[in-house]
Amino acid sequence: MKILASIRQTVDHNVIVRPAPDGGSADVASAPRAINPFDEIALEAALRLKEDGMAEAVIAVSIGPEEVEKALRTALAMGADTAVHVLAPEFPAPPDVAALLAEVARRRETQLVLMGKQEIDDDFGVTAQMLAGRLGWPQAMFAAAIEAAPEEQGEDEQALHVVCEHDRGTRTLRVPLPCVIAAELRLAEPRFVSLANMMKARRRPIERVTPADLGVRPWRRLEMVAVRAAQQARAARMLDGVDELLDILRRHEAWPS
Repeated sequence: MKILASIRQTVDHNVIVRPAPDGGSADVASAPRAINPFDEIALEAALRLKEDGMAEAVIAVSIGPEEVEKALRTALAMGADTAVHVLAPEFPAPPDVAALLAEVARRRETQLVLMGKQEIDDDFGVTAQMLAGRLGWPQAMFAAAIEAAPEEQGEDEQALHVVCEHDRGTRTLRVPLPCVIAAELRLAEPRFVSLANMMKARRRPIERVTPADLGVRPWRRLEMVAVRAAQQARAARMLDGVDELLDILRRHEAWPS
C-alpha cells in the first residue's frame, strides 16, 4: 500500500510565542520553523510501517507558502520516498486542507493517510475527521499504536489494529483499509535526522501543484481578530492549616495574585 503522510510546518515547539505589538497577530516573523510535532510522529509511524514491509511508499504532503519546503526536505531526509508541495499563499483552514489532501490521496491512489491529531499553532484538531468524511474512509483518532490486523474468517479486506486513547484509557479498533489515522504523542518517537541525509534531501525533487491543479478553490474562512497572552498562573500560598483555609472560604477572601 501507499501511505500519504500529511505534515504542516509550524513555529518550533520550543519557542514561546507572544502577541505582536499591535495585538492583531502573533509575533512569529523571526521564529524558527519545524514540522508540527504530531505530524512528525505520524510520519515516523508511516516510515516504520514501510520498514516492516507493510507499505511500498511514503508520500509526504504539505500545504502552504514557499517556506514549507523546509518541512518537506526534513521529511525526505527522514526517509519519505517523495514529497508534494501544494502551493498556497497562506495556511488554509481545515475544510480546505481536507479537500486538498483528499484530491492528492485519490490521485496518488494511497490506501492510508497518517497525520497528527492537531496542530500546535491554531490547535484545530479536526482536519483528520474532515478528510475521512470527504474520502468516505473509516477513521481512527488519537492513535497510540498501529499493527497489521490478522485476517478474519470470511474477511478478504486488509485491515489494521489501531490502539486509540480516550479519556478512560485505550481501546483497540479493527480499521479496514483504506483509512485515515490521526497520531497521538505515544505512537512513535521521531528518528534523528543526520546532516548527511539533510544534505542529500536538498538535492531531491519536490513536486509542486496548486489548488487549481487539484480542482479545489480554497477561500479565506477565518480572520484573526486579536491575539492575547495567556493569563499567568496565580502564585501559591502556604496556609498554617485547615482552620485558616476555612476562615478564608467563610470570608470569600480573594486569593492573592
